[in-house]
Amino acid sequence: MRNIINLQTDLLRTFVSVIDLGAYTKAGEVLGRTQPAISLQMRRLEELVGSPIVKQVGRTLLLTSEGEILLSYAREILRLNDEAASYFNRAKIAGVLRIGLPNDYAVAFLQGVITEYTRQHSEISLEIYCGWSAEVLERLRADELDLAIAMVDNERAQYLSRSWIERPIWAAAENARFDPATGVPLAAHPEGCAYRARMIQALDAARIRWRVAYTGPGISGLQNAVINGLGASALTRYTMRPGMRVLDESDGFPPLAEIRVGLFYKHPRLSDAGIRLVNHIISRLDEAGASADPVRREGKLTR
Repeated sequence: MRNIINLQTDLLRTFVSVIDLGAYTKAGEVLGRTQPAISLQMRRLEELVGSPIVKQVGRTLLLTSEGEILLSYAREILRLNDEAASYFNRAKIAGVLRIGLPNDYAVAFLQGVITEYTRQHSEISLEIYCGWSAEVLERLRADELDLAIAMVDNERAQYLSRSWIERPIWAAAENARFDPATGVPLAAHPEGCAYRARMIQALDAARIRWRVAYTGPGISGLQNAVINGLGASALTRYTMRPGMRVLDESDGFPPLAEIRVGLFYKHPRLSDAGIRLVNHIISRLDEAGASADPVRREGKLTR
């Protein structure tokens, strides 16, 4: 018989709580245990996996390479465990969920996914905050949000549960014609937007002149600017609207670099309602990734 290691969920929950909250004491407060008990559970988990999983550098806890791998599995195991538990506890699921969405992503698609869930669970209320990805993640760190979707620069970003790849597309009004040889007017979000950066990088690399003809923080204003022919822009399939067409290399526009997007939350802070919403979002993203859509899930757990 194989020697199977049983990674107990209470040990994994302690591990994830320590990493997400950044300290043994804070994890103990959330889990209702003393700091020595938390330390004992962490040592027990290290014994089970046969390797150190965290190291202390000054006052900061850092993951070892084995700890980074284990954290990916731990988040997924706990998510599924808590999804099953919340199913049998579904009569008690209620409350307010605070969600952060990025200005420069497919907000309409994500809002549709989230509101679809709340229509099925009328006892849950939403508070949605839209801002730049850095602002959204800062609010999550400050416990002002329960979960967030934001652009990812690092696959090992803090609180990251799942990531996927988005390839932006060039969009213009149906009757708009641009001559890259004479320069391209752009409709863009303000500086700091990942989509704006991708447009400029692609045009500069292709040695195509450009100018920003429209700047605005809201997706609706950007869409209207494109439809009215003020300029070309980088959008997602979900933010394309009637009256727009896709531009590609046959129009003289170079491909845009991919963008990684992530789903973030602090597992020990998330309610049953939040866990079920996370699973609903992941389910919809996986469905999108199974088709030929630009959004697709990575073929492995995010680490």
